[in-house]
Amino acid sequence: MEKLIKVISNRAVLIVSLILIQLGVLFAIVFRFQNYFVYFYTFYLIISSAVIIKIINSRSNPAYKIAWIIPIMLIPIFGTVIYLVFGRVRFSKKEKMKMAMVQERERMANESTVAKTTIEDGNPNAIIQSNYLSKHGEASLFEHTTSEYYPLGEEAFKAMIEDLEKAEKYIFMEYFIVHEGEMWDTMLDIMVRKAKEGVDVRFIYDDFGCLFTLPHGYDKKLREQGIKCCVFNPFIPVLSPIFNNRNHRKITVIDGKVAYTGGINLADEYINTIERFGHWKDNSIKVEGEAAWGFSLLFLSMWDFVNSTESNIEEFIPEYAPGELPENQGYYQPYVDSPFDRETVGMNVYLNLINRATEYVYFTTPYLVIDNLLMEALCNAAKGGVDVRIITPHIPDKWYVHAVTKSNYAQLIEAGVKIYEYTPGFIHSKTCVVDGLYATVGTVNLDYRSLFLHFECGVWMYKTNGVDAVLQDHMETEKLSQQISLEQAKNVSFPKKVVRACLSVFAPLL
Repeated sequence: MEKLIKVISNRAVLIVSLILIQLGVLFAIVFRFQNYFVYFYTFYLIISSAVIIKIINSRSNPAYKIAWIIPIMLIPIFGTVIYLVFGRVRFSKKEKMKMAMVQERERMANESTVAKTTIEDGNPNAIIQSNYLSKHGEASLFEHTTSEYYPLGEEAFKAMIEDLEKAEKYIFMEYFIVHEGEMWDTMLDIMVRKAKEGVDVRFIYDDFGCLFTLPHGYDKKLREQGIKCCVFNPFIPVLSPIFNNRNHRKITVIDGKVAYTGGINLADEYINTIERFGHWKDNSIKVEGEAAWGFSLLFLSMWDFVNSTESNIEEFIPEYAPGELPENQGYYQPYVDSPFDRETVGMNVYLNLINRATEYVYFTTPYLVIDNLLMEALCNAAKGGVDVRIITPHIPDKWYVHAVTKSNYAQLIEAGVKIYEYTPGFIHSKTCVVDGLYATVGTVNLDYRSLFLHFECGVWMYKTNGVDAVLQDHMETEKLSQQISLEQAKNVSFPKKVVRACLSVFAPLL
């Protein structure tokens, strides 16, 4: 009985139940109006036609348009209702204005606190990529930075603990998933202790990402322990399209001098102290030097947006002793992607890398749910003689997303792309390395949600030691992976083909 009460009173169960009740009420209303069929059907045709015209005329990705138009036409009444509730990427004018103000303050902060850096070797491809990020990715280009790449979550965790212990002024952390256990508890102990020592400790977590992993009101518990904490987009049981827009970023900054980003969240499966889907292959990169300040600015912009505050940027600028900054070792450019604008930064970073590759382009991604634009870019690169390789999981965390991933194999392999599955388990890292010159490490998956709906971040690199490290990690991971043949990609039973076809149509909504 106690277990039943505990399950019923669980926040996630309550939220799901309330949402289902609201959907039930909506459908009941629809059924009720069917008694007035002629009037209702005429009204429905007008609304559905208007919705379809709106979808067609929108600037949304074509795959997303198709994924909504089909259910609206196939399930006449309910498709329209579900689209009106969940299908629109919509923010209030107040939210848009607030984000615009925050972005403008960040732009001014970049101008006032970051030395203007240009790529001096004259490589036009590198300059074009960097200029794009400067204009659209809230990103400054940095020199005087070095990096350490960690191919496994447990290695990154050890380094993060050491750096958190060294914090003197502030600790900024922003994550999608937090789960109580060895990893989080160890970090939390340090954060609480540092807060008592006078270090400014701030933490942001996504409410939906932590819906099943943290108790309700956990932010209050952290504040009671001296940690400044806020929750991104609190998940409330009211039907709303804003459910889709989550903060998927992963950032840790210490004193503005050291910063981490990558695939790992703060949960024990990411460091393999517990096993969920075989061996969990993940990554993180530490940047040390000027580029870390870029991540400080990215964090503060999100902090100000969530809390409706205006941080005094000057308080957080790191001070370096003579000779403390690393020597120039290439270029680093932290960047973010936001659904608030129509600029698909994460997607365009990948497209720029693919389209400018001359020798090879290697990806790792947990999901391969791509639209026609990315599909054509990858296939055309391979057809043109570029060595294109992609590593995906062998043991998936979501079977339906993996089914869509596998449905894309055949077309890619036919074009000459090499597909590998990480045999020991699940690969969650998101990397791309090109020609030994460029690489990006961050949070952007090759799937629709990351590319179009979520808040994401990463770091673009040019001629850095990080590029070499990402390449080496890819090659080592490939040795542990199985290459998928065209016969394997095509050898699918008819029932699975039907399932994959249906899932592929609705892939943008998954």
